[in-house]
Amino acid sequence: MVIEAYPTLEGRAKVHAALADTTRLRITDLLSLTDATASELGASIGIPSNLLAHHLRVLEEAGLIARQRSEGDGRRSYIRLVPAALDVHGPESLAVPRRVVFVCTANSARSHIAAAMWRQASAIPAASAGTHPAPAIHPGALAAAHRHQLPIPRRRPRAVNQVLADGDLVITVCDRAHEELAGPTGFHWSVPDPVAPGTDAAFDAAYDHLATRVTALEPRLRTA
Repeated sequence: MVIEAYPTLEGRAKVHAALADTTRLRITDLLSLTDATASELGASIGIPSNLLAHHLRVLEEAGLIARQRSEGDGRRSYIRLVPAALDVHGPESLAVPRRVVFVCTANSARSHIAAAMWRQASAIPAASAGTHPAPAIHPGALAAAHRHQLPIPRRRPRAVNQVLADGDLVITVCDRAHEELAGPTGFHWSVPDPVAPGTDAAFDAAYDHLATRVTALEPRLRTA
């Protein structure tokens, strides 16, 4: 899976540097609530105009703030946060895959749960597969999905070579599967196997782990 350089590493570094100062963080906190003139900012934060001008220049050069001439008193300019500017310092965007394929060893629990979660969260299609498919989905996985009101199609587990196609993003959700697959996979989520302990708590823990990872990845693919 290709990671695209947008926003650029240089741009992200500049944003991080601009925000690595308590005064500039206070300015962005205030501007997240209201546009303000430089004099209003100085009065609210309590710093002299020359020091404020320095901090505003750093924020402006990082693309975090912009100025707009007042439509009332044309001698004034209002400073505002650039829309979504604070999102720029997050991880880089990803190329959108044709499909997301979740892989574990047996394709009986974690990969099915992850694929079902993905279908609920994203318009990008999802599938699941296993390096050594089991005869059926594990009852513990079905019970955990039922407890969390997650619909899982009762599909027979399938082998990786029956499922993968060009353009797929492969996400292994099992250490064994990750280590067995030849060549690099797209991503790997190290989710403990709930089948071994077989308890409701183990399946719920795997569910929560996968939910956290799906929730974190989905916006990055949606906005790519």
